[in-house]
Amino acid sequence: MESIPAHEIICNNSVVHEWRVAQLTRLGIPTPLAEAVAADVDWHQVAALVHRGCPPWLALRIVR
Repeated sequence: MESIPAHEIICNNSVVHEWRVAQLTRLGIPTPLAEAVAADVDWHQVAALVHRGCPPWLALRIVR
């Protein structure tokens, strides 16, 4: 039986996913889009760009 790395278990946790969605929406990403990309982007990178004045939609596009 193949074991699953701990970081994958954490990333698949719905509580963590919802927290990431909340962070992205707080930055200005629309909720449906935040839900779709929460597992695929580093919200810290998006936040850094937004805090430097980048529009949220563009920050998300750059990070993706």
